[in-house]
Amino acid sequence: MLPLLACPGCRGELRFETSSAECAACGARYPLDGGIPLLVAHEIGAHARAQAAAHDHVSAPELEIERPCGTPSLFGWLVMERFRRSVAGLEELLAGATTAVVCTGPGMDAELLARAGARALALDVSAGALRRARERFRRRAIDAASAVALAERLPLRDGAVEIAYVHDGLHHLEDPLAGLREMARVARRAVIVSEPTDSPVTRLAVRAGVATDSEDAGNRVGRIDPRAAARELRAAGFTDVRTSRYAMHYDPDVGRLARSLSRPRLAPAARAGLRALAAAGRPVGNKVVIQAISGTVASRG
Repeated sequence: MLPLLACPGCRGELRFETSSAECAACGARYPLDGGIPLLVAHEIGAHARAQAAAHDHVSAPELEIERPCGTPSLFGWLVMERFRRSVAGLEELLAGATTAVVCTGPGMDAELLARAGARALALDVSAGALRRARERFRRRAIDAASAVALAERLPLRDGAVEIAYVHDGLHHLEDPLAGLREMARVARRAVIVSEPTDSPVTRLAVRAGVATDSEDAGNRVGRIDPRAAARELRAAGFTDVRTSRYAMHYDPDVGRLARSLSRPRLAPAARAGLRALAAAGRPVGNKVVIQAISGTVASRG
């Protein structure tokens, strides 16, 4: 996957050496951090710096590397359910597809895509998060490449990958639509987005203290507008844009409630209740899946 990477400044070809990569076009050099290219062309802004700092060092690195392994069964089910929803109807595209996984964090979604047959390129602004992702890949024998990159300036040429994928990543950006436009630029076959969106459910959750409008990094949560996102993707040339809302509360910190509902006697009822909640949230749910496809793909079953 590394040959797919390009200079984030001019998008020229990169020549990889032991400790750095050099752009064959403009001569810019980018260091490697333990084999991970740091492909950021210019000094990043305060928003991205805060985001990177918040994820470089975390309080439970082992949990990030291993989850959903070792977590309550309900949490693992939620992980697989949100992933299933994100790729529903597009499974045939994943086998062997080069896939840029944007804002990948510790690599859980890159792992799931790799297990579904895709060739994953894990991209994130945090070098620390990518080191944890690399350890995840090593433990699971996942063949995936990684690079530090700004979502708003991806180090890839136009149409370099077949699929661009993001889950719960664009809302970390100062301008989520800027990241979406970059995903549309580098993907020649499909863009898959699974993100929090503004809704009555979200506003109620914020008032109840279950959700927040501010991240740990201190940045505003940039919940995506599905209609604006669809307009951007159509303008980029994607002919088939699908949006689907649903309701789901996904807590990466794995709280006490998830542990309680994972008990054998409660788990089936909990899963059934969450499926019903997701279905009830279709008109106004707090989560949205956006799939943009270039060309023809069989419709969902």
